[in-house]
Amino acid sequence: MHLAAIEAKATTQSRSHQNPVRPRTHVLRSKLSLAAILAVLAPGLGLITGCGNNYRPVVSAINPVGPAAQPQKFAVAISSTGTPANPTPGLLTFVDFSGDTILITANVGVDPYYLILNGGNSTTSTTSGTTTASNASLGFTLNSDHTFTSFDIDTTLLTSQILQTTLLPGANPVAILPTTLSTYVTDPTVNPGQGVISQFTGTPLALRQQLNPVPPIAPCPASTPFTPVYTVGIPTATRVYAITKPVGSGCVGQVSTIETSSNTIDPTAIPVGLNPVYGVMSGDGKRAFILNQGDGTVSVINVQTNALDIVPTTPPGTTNPIALCIAPACTNPATVNPLWADFAPVRNELLVANAGDGVNPGSLSVISIPLCSATAQVGNPNCDLTNPVDAIGFGTVVATVPVGVNPVMVGVLQDTGNSRAYVINSGNPNLPCAAPGAAVTATTTTCSVSVINLSTNTVTATIPLPLSISTNASTPAKNGHPNYIAVTSGTPTGKVYVVSPDSNFMTVIRTDIDTIDTTVALQGAGVAVRITQP
Repeated sequence: MHLAAIEAKATTQSRSHQNPVRPRTHVLRSKLSLAAILAVLAPGLGLITGCGNNYRPVVSAINPVGPAAQPQKFAVAISSTGTPANPTPGLLTFVDFSGDTILITANVGVDPYYLILNGGNSTTSTTSGTTTASNASLGFTLNSDHTFTSFDIDTTLLTSQILQTTLLPGANPVAILPTTLSTYVTDPTVNPGQGVISQFTGTPLALRQQLNPVPPIAPCPASTPFTPVYTVGIPTATRVYAITKPVGSGCVGQVSTIETSSNTIDPTAIPVGLNPVYGVMSGDGKRAFILNQGDGTVSVINVQTNALDIVPTTPPGTTNPIALCIAPACTNPATVNPLWADFAPVRNELLVANAGDGVNPGSLSVISIPLCSATAQVGNPNCDLTNPVDAIGFGTVVATVPVGVNPVMVGVLQDTGNSRAYVINSGNPNLPCAAPGAAVTATTTTCSVSVINLSTNTVTATIPLPLSISTNASTPAKNGHPNYIAVTSGTPTGKVYVVSPDSNFMTVIRTDIDTIDTTVALQGAGVAVRITQP
């Protein structure tokens, strides 16, 4: 499955011990009282001592209480430590944001291939340009032994505390969507056309029911089998969308609506484009965007009306789906291949990574997605803030930025201006990555990170992935084809984390100077990395 190829993909601190002595305030109060008495007696003491040095009492200032400690931020990575001939449990690694130090490691299921957290890593964007912050508290992995695991985001985590759920025979899951009430597992199963969305609840997670995608809608023949590939949503969504595509047919894809309060599927599917592979939902839960790889488009769903969005064009809706192949830069929609997306909420933009043809450079599409808002309400009395319509310019591809060969993911820096985006370019998968600074030959490929300035929509830096700069002799000096990226903001610098399936270390990039900061050993092949806060 496409997604499996890409995504294969409240910290609890110990309470300090209380000393069995007087409270500190009482001690300070006693010291100050003594100092005051000495101050009053000082003139008399001076008369007694005569010509000696005068006594000058010293009162130490009480240090003010500082602001409350901020939640600790981590990068959470999983790695595979075994081989196909000798599968072994994967490894979970927590890396401290501030010091790039490994805090804990713990074992998960056999050869994990997917990782997600229940917050933090997801883009906290809204289509009205505001942002909210969340801190992940739980993580989940899918594993090659037909299990999935769940764990607390906690620096005291032990392998024995990681919970494991065994899936039904024939399960072949590709993605997990944790929400407030349920956890949904997208499962195409081993039999094409018989896929389901499995609903799990409880601790440890237990299967409650399997939801079947709705039948095909006309003009697609009713006998056409459809299989789920991904479930789109956010943790607080009132409804989420299971993306399905036909098996062996030229029909367009469609999505099935799951109402999260009742865990039922709407009987009518929503049509999207050809070969949908991935989707994202805005942080306010008002719009969902489905990436259609077969025709190089993005379908927009109005989540509140549960229907295809009516984009304000002439005639209305003609830009839904949104075409990403814009002439003259692009003449063949089949070469666009959208496969990943992230939000720049401050800019009201959706950024879509396009794989290209695998030989020539891929691209990044920058799409304007503003809704009517409070600032526009004075001039637009028809703007309903509870169910906003698209603003003028919604759906416009404002830029197509060339990046490297075979881009697979994009991450937006969630700073105050969404100043930059980072795209990982996997290069030709059949060739080894060229060493940094070495010329690319016919037998090597470039594996890199493209840095895009979102004010100018230009590439400002291309960062080759490094050889390992770890002093650990067990870490081979080998860079790899990147497959996963996580971007987080911070002061004085944010960071970008990159893992590769053919390297057993994680690359860390500083966002203030857009250069490599360090590498962190993972003790296994990199699979995926997420962050606990954006």
